[in-house]
Amino acid sequence: MDAKKTPLYDEHVKLGGNVVDYAGWYLPVQYEGLVPEHEAVRNAVGLFDVSHMGEITVKGKDALAYVNYLMTNDISTIVDNQVIYTFMCHPTGGVVDDLLVYRYDGEFFYLVVNAANIEKDHKWILDNKGDFDVEIENISDSVGEVAIQGPMAEKVLQKLTDYDLSQIKFFHLKRDVEIAGVNCMVSRTGYTGEDGFEVYSDNEGIVKVWNAILEAGQDEGIKPTGLGCRDTLRFEAALPLYGHEMDDEITPLEAGFKYFVKLDKESDFIGKEALNKMWSEGLERKLAGIELLDRGIAREGYEVYKDGEKIGHITTGYKSPTLGKVIGNALIKTEFTELGTEVDVKIRNKFAKAKVISKKFLKK
Repeated sequence: MDAKKTPLYDEHVKLGGNVVDYAGWYLPVQYEGLVPEHEAVRNAVGLFDVSHMGEITVKGKDALAYVNYLMTNDISTIVDNQVIYTFMCHPTGGVVDDLLVYRYDGEFFYLVVNAANIEKDHKWILDNKGDFDVEIENISDSVGEVAIQGPMAEKVLQKLTDYDLSQIKFFHLKRDVEIAGVNCMVSRTGYTGEDGFEVYSDNEGIVKVWNAILEAGQDEGIKPTGLGCRDTLRFEAALPLYGHEMDDEITPLEAGFKYFVKLDKESDFIGKEALNKMWSEGLERKLAGIELLDRGIAREGYEVYKDGEKIGHITTGYKSPTLGKVIGNALIKTEFTELGTEVDVKIRNKFAKAKVISKKFLKK
């Protein structure tokens, strides 16, 4: 099956983006280059096409109760126009997906899910509905989305709207904001570790918004940014990527995200029993940060050893553009996750020395 094109496909081609098939979508890996784009987001402002992300709405009398039953985080703690990060888990504790839940009101929730999981998530949400009085709709194909990220993001976006964007607090949203004449939903969220906004509109409108933001940001040094730096930025900021740091087999607890798993919330949720048991018995493996001491790059899938024994594998690894060091995340046996522990990463057929460091690579 051919990859899908986002509404911004033609804009990427015009800008000379290196377009590839990612999660079934044609998207730019980079334009000018991963490092300059990464640095633009850290130091000024960058603009991402994230129209490939999925959007699923849950509406109805039992919307709050049902969304809370699906999610590991406690959805009852957020108010209207607030956003929360959470996991949906299998009964075994493995992760169906990680996502953002937007609360419009107690009977209307807007879920933003990973592109590769849209069909799986939609089916999961439908299949577990039971007697909950809700309507579920996958609206992904009708929604376009861009992310403007970096310390200058608010300054640039403010040029295109009369609404005072400083009123939108971190992990909050505002509906019906006019951006460049287009009706949008705007949230102060992102996947980079920097300040910024995610802007949602219909497919036609998002093209206008994209071009208007690029024009408005000229003086601030805005760059269109691709998937390459989206991954290095999220990785430096200790943000997980589905299929790497967690998946159907790797639980949020093993990935180090217990904060988003509310084992003590009053309502039941799918996976609660398994995750409770795992937490009380102690984790056999955990995600750790590592820094390579020898030459090489610790790439995803490379095996990690201690004294000749295989203890796990790399989930993500890069030479960090911000730190200038080769770092990685590794899912390894818990007894080897203490900071400073020396391990070996098997790179092709050679062992490279590495040490365990904090997963919070960026000191912000």
